[in-house]
Amino acid sequence: MDLPSLSLVLQAALSSNPAERKAAEQSLNQFQYTPQHLVRVLQIIVDNNRDLAVRQFASIHFKNFIAKNWAPLDPNEQQKISPSDKDVVRDNILVYVTQVPPLLRVQLGECLKTIINSDYPEHWPRLLNWVKHNLQDQQVYGALFVLRILARKYEFKSEEERTPVHHIVEEIFPHLLNIFSKLVQIDKPSLEVADLIKLICKIFWSSIYLEIPKQLLDPNVFNAWMMLFLNVLERPVPVEGQPVDPELRKSWGWWKVKKWTVHILNRLYTRFGDLKLRNPENRAFAQMFQKNYAGKILECHLNLLGSIRVGGYLPDRVTNLILQFLSSSISKNSMYTLLQPQLDVLLFEIVFPLMCFNDNDQKLWEEDPHEYVRKGYDIIEDLYSPRTASMDFVSELVRKRGKENLQKFIQFIVEIFKRYDAAPVEYKPYRQKDGALLAVGALCDKLKQTEPYKSELEHMLMQHVFPEFRSPVGHLRAKAAWVAGQYAHVNFSDQNTFCQALHSVVSGLRDPELPVRVDSVFALRSFVEACRDLNEIRPILPQLLDEIFKLMNEVENEDLVFTLETIVDKFGEEMAPYALGLCQSLAAAFWRCMNTAEADDEADDPGALAAVGCLRAISTILESVSRLPHLFVQVEPTLLPIMRRMLTTDGQEVFEEVLEIVSYMTFFSPTISLDMWSLWPLMIEALADWAIDFFPNILVPLDNYISRGTAHFLNCKEPNYQQSLWNMISSILSDKNLEDSDIEPAPKLIEVVFQNCRGQVDHWVEPYLTITLDRLRRAEKSRLKCLLVQVIANALYYNSTLTLSVLDKFCVTSEVFNLWFQLLQQVRKSGVRVNFKRDHDKKVCCLGLTSLLAIPGEQLAGEALGRVFRATLDLLVAYKDQVAEAAKEEEAEDDDGMDGFESDDDEDADGSDKEMGVDAEDGDEADSIRLQKLAAQAKAFRANDDDDDDDDDSDDDFSDDEELQSPIDEVDPFVFFVDTVKVLQASDPLRFQNLTQTLDFHYQALANGVAQHAEQRRAEIEKEKMEKACAASLPS
Repeated sequence: MDLPSLSLVLQAALSSNPAERKAAEQSLNQFQYTPQHLVRVLQIIVDNNRDLAVRQFASIHFKNFIAKNWAPLDPNEQQKISPSDKDVVRDNILVYVTQVPPLLRVQLGECLKTIINSDYPEHWPRLLNWVKHNLQDQQVYGALFVLRILARKYEFKSEEERTPVHHIVEEIFPHLLNIFSKLVQIDKPSLEVADLIKLICKIFWSSIYLEIPKQLLDPNVFNAWMMLFLNVLERPVPVEGQPVDPELRKSWGWWKVKKWTVHILNRLYTRFGDLKLRNPENRAFAQMFQKNYAGKILECHLNLLGSIRVGGYLPDRVTNLILQFLSSSISKNSMYTLLQPQLDVLLFEIVFPLMCFNDNDQKLWEEDPHEYVRKGYDIIEDLYSPRTASMDFVSELVRKRGKENLQKFIQFIVEIFKRYDAAPVEYKPYRQKDGALLAVGALCDKLKQTEPYKSELEHMLMQHVFPEFRSPVGHLRAKAAWVAGQYAHVNFSDQNTFCQALHSVVSGLRDPELPVRVDSVFALRSFVEACRDLNEIRPILPQLLDEIFKLMNEVENEDLVFTLETIVDKFGEEMAPYALGLCQSLAAAFWRCMNTAEADDEADDPGALAAVGCLRAISTILESVSRLPHLFVQVEPTLLPIMRRMLTTDGQEVFEEVLEIVSYMTFFSPTISLDMWSLWPLMIEALADWAIDFFPNILVPLDNYISRGTAHFLNCKEPNYQQSLWNMISSILSDKNLEDSDIEPAPKLIEVVFQNCRGQVDHWVEPYLTITLDRLRRAEKSRLKCLLVQVIANALYYNSTLTLSVLDKFCVTSEVFNLWFQLLQQVRKSGVRVNFKRDHDKKVCCLGLTSLLAIPGEQLAGEALGRVFRATLDLLVAYKDQVAEAAKEEEAEDDDGMDGFESDDDEDADGSDKEMGVDAEDGDEADSIRLQKLAAQAKAFRANDDDDDDDDDSDDDFSDDEELQSPIDEVDPFVFFVDTVKVLQASDPLRFQNLTQTLDFHYQALANGVAQHAEQRRAEIEKEKMEKACAASLPS
């Protein structure tokens, strides 16, 4: 398509006529892969004489095409863009990216990012020279724009992938420093200068984010950069040109420069200038930074904060970053010494006012209460909030320097309470009271464990918090509910006080102001958790649920769902009368949240988070009524549409939660309905297409289908579930691109088939063994080898003669059993078995090996029989010991109750204070060492997956399916072993005699012990059966 024709098609794509638009889009799709197409689209984008709307549409088409086709994810996919077209695009996009209007620059910048990430340095070695040349040739903005994208490519890269960064820094940073220096010296700089400095800051940030390149560690070079950053930090922001609108003002170029400068200095300080976090080789840099720069940065930061005190402007993000810096400085003696003279002014005249309710809060509360609630519960907002940073600063101050500061801060709060109480209604300092309550809530953990405050908490709550439930001011009613929730777990001397607070919180659910209702629901969760006598809540339970669901109709907030979950969890089966209504309401809320999330198209949208919460709450309800199967029949029609839709690609964000619901529905329902069976193909399809990471989660419902719907699984031909399962398992086990750990559920599913369909799937024994043996030869990790060997053990238990004949047919019998016995015999230095760790694994092996004992002599030679017999005895003893140890641990847990847990009261009992002159960083050093030990343990734990020889006794191979039920749960391996040996003895006495004569004294003693234990187990099993029968016959 030539240029004029392409231009007409792009114009038509903007038509108001749907038919014209569709025809234009089809034409674009038809010609987009033809040679020169991409080049012509770029020509239209950069042509200033064309309509901007057409150019914008072309830029979006260009961006999407490049994102999809420049570097296809599949390396085997045929290249859609010719090398010559790529060369033209690379050469021209650099020239035009800064010449087009900002609207188009955004799109071209995204294209450039895709191309650089794919091509630099291998396929675009000239790029750095272009940047260098243009930095020196007055095309500075374009060069910096491209360099920013280039630097960002390596921002999060590991050390071994950061080699190009060193080359970039070596070649470009001297020029960058020179430009930066000239820009800083300009008198009365324009806004364009701010844009250039901001780009330089962003480039520097990306280059030092994870590690400082060695070229910048040169003291002279580093000092030159630091002098410029400090100059920018100190220099007042120009007054002229500042926007009046607050939203525009915080995004204004010079404030952005200030923000990025603070960002960089904070990063240098917290990551590279902190002595306790640095490796020994970097300690010298940290010491140099502390000595030469940290104090100066602190001084500049305090000066910036000082402007707030006198009514000046400072963007929220800058305030937040500065307070983060100050919080990090509290524990460092040298910095705290510098901070101390100004601490009272900082604490009482800057930090505390930031904690108070303000004009912006009032405006939002009145004009958009939904947005007020969203901001209050949004984790992302916390990252930017001066209020959150102020709370963190106060918390850190009383935690690390409590001896000097806790008492005076609490005294300050008490004075506010007194002034508030003494003032007439029209003059009460409502906003200061709000800040004081926020401070009391933020210091909850500290006050609950520190005398004399600990003893006074109940009095404080009754006198200063609970009265505000009746405040005429909405934000104080909300804050009272929040603070009450923070202290709900306090041991009240008078239980009536707890009850009154609880009922006040419940009343808040009906408050006319939305934020009060939300904070009340949030607080209710803590009261439900802390409630010792549920009779306080039981009578009002329907009302509570009703109010929560009314609120869920108004607000998408996952904290509301958490409260609901807590109530369901606390009341258990008592929720049965409400289960259907709850599930219906949650399903309706889920669909609303999903619609909002799809409309907003943001991953971190509160609607998406609340949708996950709704599904989790449904699971909690299903779990609470698990012993009432008739309820599952009632809720199925409500939940089925969610399961059907969300088991497709539409549900990737909630797939795990949906699978949990499917698991409950297939396990606890009286029978699995045909509607529920219709979900099987969706899970199999998802697994084949994109959901391999969820295979362990999919295993659970598939197990339920096979174990609880065995007849339908075996007899249904349309669809053929047996064939469907085989197709999936064989495809996964034969896929050479999948890691061993990815496919572990596959052998577990084969086990489910063999154990649940005994005698009914003979025709599948050979295919499943064939694919298992093939994968066993390629398996690298012992964990997978064991699971594949267990498939063979299960096949032997299913039909030992048939299984042995298949192994003989493939001439692998000796090979398989040699590997099996080798895996069984591997032990750690401590004597603990390396493989088959779970008692279930041992039991499967016992049943498989025991089944071999009944095989006729011609199929299993006497020597092999003896080997199998001895291995089985060893396994039975190990199984017996493991079961006994587990029972003992369970008994100990029941006896201990909560004794094993330490309360938070032990933490920081001394306030973590040091006298001035004793290094307060020693405590942090100890914390750091503890953290390093924990990190090392975590690393070792992860390493177990990769190192089968690691000398570790932990059962790190345990997984969620440990709790799954299995038909062999009813089979006692000791009784099965003794009964099988008796059959051998009766059917072939001579063979049995030969076997016993080959046993040495040790194994004879083991055999006698196992026989005695088998009789003991037989008696216990009979007793359990009789007790169950008696219990069943008693009237309920």
